[in-house]
Amino acid sequence: MNIPENNSVSNINRFNGFDELYDRNRPQPPQLVADLLVNYLQKRPRLVLDVGCGTGLSTMIWAGKTAEIIGIDANHDMLGRAQMKLEQQPVSGISFQHGYSNELPASAGTVDVVTCSQSFHWMEPASTLQEVKRVLRDGGIFAAYDCDWPPVLNWQLEREYEHLLDLSERLLEQHGDPEQQAVKRDKSTHLHTLQHSGHFRFVREIVFHHTEPCSAERYTGLLLSQGGIQAALKLGAPAAHLESEIGVLKAMADDFFRGGMINVLFSYRMRLGIK
Repeated sequence: MNIPENNSVSNINRFNGFDELYDRNRPQPPQLVADLLVNYLQKRPRLVLDVGCGTGLSTMIWAGKTAEIIGIDANHDMLGRAQMKLEQQPVSGISFQHGYSNELPASAGTVDVVTCSQSFHWMEPASTLQEVKRVLRDGGIFAAYDCDWPPVLNWQLEREYEHLLDLSERLLEQHGDPEQQAVKRDKSTHLHTLQHSGHFRFVREIVFHHTEPCSAERYTGLLLSQGGIQAALKLGAPAAHLESEIGVLKAMADDFFRGGMINVLFSYRMRLGIK
């Protein structure tokens, strides 16, 4: 969500207006994320920056594992939700700041870990990684990690979910304002980007999984938490077919869950580099 280029405003604005729905339905990254990175760091971090933190789901997993963590985001709605949660339930060492991935609020060589959870694909990679290099200590870690969509559950539901993601992107291409189009980079290129940046002595990909309980309402909510879906719904009349198709997914989910809760599997891919 933090991109220092001409389309930065479009990328940031794509996440306006649904911070509560996003926070209620998105998975919180597992504690394994922080544990893996602390193990690679080989010490307790003093300062962690969570860049593109959204509503703070990925920031909160660092509670008690670092002296200080700052969640940073450029979207005021998402950041406001994170700050509101922190005001309601303060956590020592955690704070949130408005900012951008190429202008991090830290002095050179002072940060142990920089993370991007579900966000690096929205950022301009070259300037972002140059800034990451600046703030990281020697031996510090950059980690971009994402979960696959949709979560693993049932092939018919997953097929419909994928269809709706594709439909929303087609609607945006056909009916969206060309000057307001967001730019989302292919997540599969993250490892190559880190490898060829020249900023890291060691780069690798780590794959892991995490389960969370899910209801029919949450499954539909996960779809509605996607930025592309929300952007397409704002198109008005052209989105009528999308709204109808979302109703199909909701009915399918209601029939599958039958009012109950089922564990769904979120598959994560982390690309990390050690300075």
